[in-house]
Amino acid sequence: MTGADNRPIVTTQTIGQITLVVRDYDEAIDFYVGVLGFCLVEDTVVQAQAKRWVIVAPPGSAGSRLLLARAADAEQASRIGDQTGGRVFLFLHTDDFWRDFHAYRAKGVIFVREPKAESYGTVAVFQDLYGNLWDLLQPNAGALP
Repeated sequence: MTGADNRPIVTTQTIGQITLVVRDYDEAIDFYVGVLGFCLVEDTVVQAQAKRWVIVAPPGSAGSRLLLARAADAEQASRIGDQTGGRVFLFLHTDDFWRDFHAYRAKGVIFVREPKAESYGTVAVFQDLYGNLWDLLQPNAGALP
């Protein structure tokens, strides 16, 4: 982007929230907060639209957050658990892969790909309560931007 004088305009953009279509607000909160240990950032009733504004985020996160959005109709409900056509949907970075891997396993989280050391870090793939696939990833120092 450039201004009127053609000098570059310095901008900063981030992805603030990503919508995750869910079946039920409370069961989604139970999983993301109770099982994965995310923080409940906001849970506000929006009376005019008969919905809730529910935001969760991993502990210590300064980045993107998840907006847990209850499916409003059959078309939206058809996307629950398959928002990316079977590909990994989200990438959860951690500072201690084995701590989180063992804690999630102990809480019944299903891993569909076992831990593996890759050039970029240690990774395993798990399912959320709806079947969406997530990477649990501890990046190697300097391996990812």
